[in-house]
Amino acid sequence: MSKVFKKTAGNGHIALYLGKRDFVDHVDSVEVVDGVVKVDPSGLDGKKVFVYLACAFRYGSEDLDVIGLSFRRDIWIQRVQVYPPTGENTAKSPMQESLMKKVGEQGCPFSFQIPANLPCSVALQPAPNDSGKACGVDFEVKAYVANAANNADEVIEKKDTCRLMIRKIQFAPASNKAGPTADITKQFMMSDKPVHLEASLEKEIYYHGDPIAVKVKINNETTKVVKKIKISVEQLTNVVLYSSDTYTKPVCCEEFGETINSNSTFEKSFQVTPLLANNKEKRGLAVDGRLKDEDTHLASTTLSQGDKEMQGIIISYKVKVNLMVSGGGLLGGLTGSDVTVELPLTLMSPKPAGE
Repeated sequence: MSKVFKKTAGNGHIALYLGKRDFVDHVDSVEVVDGVVKVDPSGLDGKKVFVYLACAFRYGSEDLDVIGLSFRRDIWIQRVQVYPPTGENTAKSPMQESLMKKVGEQGCPFSFQIPANLPCSVALQPAPNDSGKACGVDFEVKAYVANAANNADEVIEKKDTCRLMIRKIQFAPASNKAGPTADITKQFMMSDKPVHLEASLEKEIYYHGDPIAVKVKINNETTKVVKKIKISVEQLTNVVLYSSDTYTKPVCCEEFGETINSNSTFEKSFQVTPLLANNKEKRGLAVDGRLKDEDTHLASTTLSQGDKEMQGIIISYKVKVNLMVSGGGLLGGLTGSDVTVELPLTLMSPKPAGE
């Protein structure tokens, strides 16, 4: 094991050890979160040691907690007692075996199985002058010293806790199917013939930072002229908590000055590349969860089994192709119009080598 993540409590009597901080969600199952707590029983005063794993939605900064309002809501939480050992789970994973070698006799292993219907780690981008923690969904492993696992009346001192943030992440599936196609035939006022627009993507899944090829076919049977083609990528952030709200934000928008005259056809492939670097000022844009201040990118599409109700933040994308059609004849601009189609887009990270 190349790296060990360790956090020691202020009291020095417990320390939390993890072998990794990224846990992969394979859609039908999630990697087990396993680690070890080092416990020095001499400083516990007869209390017990517990570990919890929580998936929380944070929707405000922690400084506001002083007014008695908690700006986080636990979506899912699970607790286990690690000391004194309950004898329930004695089998150790290879990860725990190697951590135990490092920790020694005082190591107490623990493991959690994250359900598959929890959201992935996502942060909502703060405005440039916002301070405090970003809103979003995060996962936290916390070890603490207490008399009971979860007693609302028991005050747990900060010095008796240690915590590490972890991430639940998804990678793009290996099989990349053919991309979606959409078309529309639009009839205009004062025109007996339509404009036909068809758009398609080469493949179903694109990786962050890769150009997205959008193939556009147009058959303009009208007397009007298509003045330009606008292609945009939109991020849809569905926040499912008390109710369901969807926020749509453009992450990429390009205009191409192609002219398609009346009674003519057109076929061309255009490229657009949605990048977080071009959207740094957009407050509330969803980005993949990060640990500390490392770089990240636009949030990945959330893959789900579809039948389970998922809480938290669910991400999807769409590509919009829009034709600006100018009106001809006496009415001119009054009969000008747009022709639009939308295509679903899956934007993700590839699975790293060796995963």
